[in-house]
Amino acid sequence: MRRGNRVPVTQRQLAASIAMALHIVERDAIAAFLLDAATTLTDHNPLSRTSAGAQRQIWTGRQREFASFGVAALGVACLLNALQRLLNDEPMIQEMLQAGPCRAYVYHHEDGCRIVGAVLHAKANAHLPEIRPLRRTRARRIVRLPTPQLDLFAIR
Repeated sequence: MRRGNRVPVTQRQLAASIAMALHIVERDAIAAFLLDAATTLTDHNPLSRTSAGAQRQIWTGRQREFASFGVAALGVACLLNALQRLLNDEPMIQEMLQAGPCRAYVYHHEDGCRIVGAVLHAKANAHLPEIRPLRRTRARRIVRLPTPQLDLFAIR
């Protein structure tokens, strides 16, 4: 389903992009939530096209609400730090995903790859899901065997 004139981003693409976003401390947990079979993109997303300034104002308020009501959340501080570095009118896309009492918000620059930030939170009095860490593939180490050096000055 297309939203406006942009090509929709898949959950898998968002999760991969979040997993690579080194500025998000809780990136593995948020990416794993997005990859969970129960997690779906929400149909109702009133702020799909938004700006850094609008989201900075919204999440500053939510951070206070979450703290005062004891709402479990990941990624809020990292999102606010990222938004602080952007101009107020910087355009971005908001993706909303949900599973049970938990919701994730992902902000990107219209391509789904350049992630501004992401937040995962539970509803009041609910817990964040138990999330297994993502499996990291390690690059295989190339073992090089020593080769004998040619001695140009050897006398035979």
